[in-house]
Amino acid sequence: MRTRLILRLLQAIPTLLILVTLTFFMLRAAPGGPFDSEEGITEQTRAQLEAAYHFDEPIAAQYLRYLGSLMRGDLGPSYQYPDRSVNELIAAGLPVSATLGTLAIIAGLSFGLALGIAAARAPGSFVDRLVMGFSLLGLSVPSFVIAPLLVLLFAVSLRWLPAGGWNGRVGDWILPVIALALPHLATAARLARNAMIEVLQAPYIRTARAKGLSERRIVLRHAIKPVLLPVISYLGPAAAATLTGSVVVEQIFGLPGIGRYFVLGAFNRDYGLVMGVVLLYGTLIVLFNLIVDLLYARLDPRLRA
Repeated sequence: MRTRLILRLLQAIPTLLILVTLTFFMLRAAPGGPFDSEEGITEQTRAQLEAAYHFDEPIAAQYLRYLGSLMRGDLGPSYQYPDRSVNELIAAGLPVSATLGTLAIIAGLSFGLALGIAAARAPGSFVDRLVMGFSLLGLSVPSFVIAPLLVLLFAVSLRWLPAGGWNGRVGDWILPVIALALPHLATAARLARNAMIEVLQAPYIRTARAKGLSERRIVLRHAIKPVLLPVISYLGPAAAATLTGSVVVEQIFGLPGIGRYFVLGAFNRDYGLVMGVVLLYGTLIVLFNLIVDLLYARLDPRLRA
């Protein structure tokens, strides 16, 4: 297990290097620059700014310079926030984004697992049809559509929750978490339902029933572990979807997270900020996939070898 962990970590290095390389050259290949939005700037001032940030060097030299800074843990300066580095901006937005994403994944997978098991206990029943219909709706409607609908219903019409903004209150989290969690809930419910239906037909489940065990005990002690396997395997894609979805959701609800910085950096052509956020997201996705592999091996002993 330890050898496998080391190999996976070593494999992550070239993956992240390819991600950094593609992002770096794609940003430079796009038309425009980080100082194009500055009004009233003279050509001399523009040249001085480009020299200060080494934009006057060849693209290969800029790339090597960025890699050198990256190896020292320095994500570089922000061109739109000159008084703050990319490290400082990410450190300021990471707690909000991490809390939002963690709550969304936990809520989505937990409620999805419970609904999927409930639907599988009585296939074809009203509960089963209701859960599957709800999951289909959750899969069909993306987060950037769900979020405004939630605001319209719970903030504008019912006035139960704030429409957006950030004041550090519990209510500020509810609508963003729901908007991000619903697609995960829908997927987890379908995965859990299909897995539970298959598991409940297994011979060892019939043996447990023959011994007189209650249905609740059978589900919790014998069937839950194999049902968790497909849900756990979805954790990697769920993390990726949460990271990308949070970019839009944070912007809609006005949350001061990394996703909001990413959107502003993309509009303002802030190369350093965009590169830093992409690298962070790529690293988190690699780590989540590694965690999924470890959890999968723990739940299924056949994979430990």
